Amino acid sequence: MPAPVNPLVAATVPPPVMEARRWLKDIRPDPERPLLNVSQAAPAAPPPEGLRQAIADAALRQDSAHLYGPVLGLPELREALAEHWSHLYGGTVGPGQVAITPGCNQAFVAAMATLARSGEEIILPSPWYFNHKMWLDMQGVRAVPLITGNTLLPDPEQARALITPKTRAIVLVTPNNPGGVEYPARLLSAFAELCRAHNIALVLDETYRDFLGHDGRPHDLLADPDWHDTVIVLYSFSKAYRLTGHRVGAIIASGARLAEAEKFLDTVAICPAQLGQHGALWGIRHLGDWLRGERAEMLRRREAIAGGFRRLNGWTLLGCGAYFAYAEHPFTAPSDVLARALVREAGVLLLPGTMFMPETDPAGGRQVRIAFANIGEERIDELFRRLAALAPARTSA
Repeated sequence: MPAPVNPLVAATVPPPVMEARRWLKDIRPDPERPLLNVSQAAPAAPPPEGLRQAIADAALRQDSAHLYGPVLGLPELREALAEHWSHLYGGTVGPGQVAITPGCNQAFVAAMATLARSGEEIILPSPWYFNHKMWLDMQGVRAVPLITGNTLLPDPEQARALITPKTRAIVLVTPNNPGGVEYPARLLSAFAELCRAHNIALVLDETYRDFLGHDGRPHDLLADPDWHDTVIVLYSFSKAYRLTGHRVGAIIASGARLAEAEKFLDTVAICPAQLGQHGALWGIRHLGDWLRGERAEMLRRREAIAGGFRRLNGWTLLGCGAYFAYAEHPFTAPSDVLARALVREAGVLLLPGTMFMPETDPAGGRQVRIAFANIGEERIDELFRRLAALAPARTSA
């Protein structure tokens, strides 16, 4: 008899992106219609050459880059990020309020480790980022869905009604994954006030912040001198500098909370990977103009996506921004069935809304996510040609 499996882990859904890739197993590649993979939000190209050279130089010339480093990250990177964020947000973030983590996913789980234990609750707007939900499920922490409806914007008053003595935090992702929508600054301020009034944390995942559709300060939360009493910000260098394979993220929080997070991080990874941190540091110092160009390209793709939906009959674009479009489809088949059919009939791999929703919410069956960051405008146009050619009756089973 095999050794038992933790029932909380066994009950957690498989990784959605990996599950979707398994749908390709029995599909024969068609050179006339190459696969359009819009299932995962990831840059398709490596970092710019200067950043790669900085990583290579660190590997060849810095012996310390191959050794254990500080659990909370390289001091130089923490200082640079603190200075950058203080300038960008018009507030004060000190190096002692920054921790570097092996990717933003680990920033999230480290923050959760300091906030909630089994049996307690975290409020997640739905549709949610599935890895957030998966981690909470594996820890026995109840994810309380905050339904956002067709606007994809969470309502602070609806959230207020969900707060109980077991609530430990509200988690917001902006620009949103999976919805693509950007939360207005006034909405974020309302959530911060709500969390402060109830003595719970506001966890703000800003993985896609560098691709906002507007200029200027993203929000005013860090301009409050007491922001660290309530707000925890998560960040990723993966999307900004194409460092997905190097796993470099960050937590911005009070020094006291980071001291608790250090316990978790030390037992999981000991320290973030050194070479990726050297790359991120070089990026902060040298890639400001380049990153603005990346943002402009992503905004062009966003416009192409919006234009493509205007040409589709029966589809409704609910949200579009940063890396994602989130839409309602017109087919009779639920989205989990439709997504598999699209691989066969259109050569398109996307994720169904059922992967981002509670099983009890029928909206998930009507919705899909398209991650457009890894396809250019020509392939976006091809995506919509393929979707427009689909007959609803053929995708009903």
